[in-house]
Amino acid sequence: MKTATLNLRIDPNLKEAARIAALLEHRSIANLIELLIRQHCEREGISIPEQTELFGDAEHE
Repeated sequence: MKTATLNLRIDPNLKEAARIAALLEHRSIANLIELLIRQHCEREGISIPEQTELFGDAEHE
């Protein structure tokens, strides 16, 4: 799976809360943020396109 880089600035208190939450769930902060985004999109009815929809089918290039 291809991944994309996301750089952002965040309140230090939120970063620490994310670090603790990730630690408690045995996840990386990046994985926790990805999970939270997926959950939010699901609740709001936002579809997340499959990777082949974004980048095409690499096997057939």
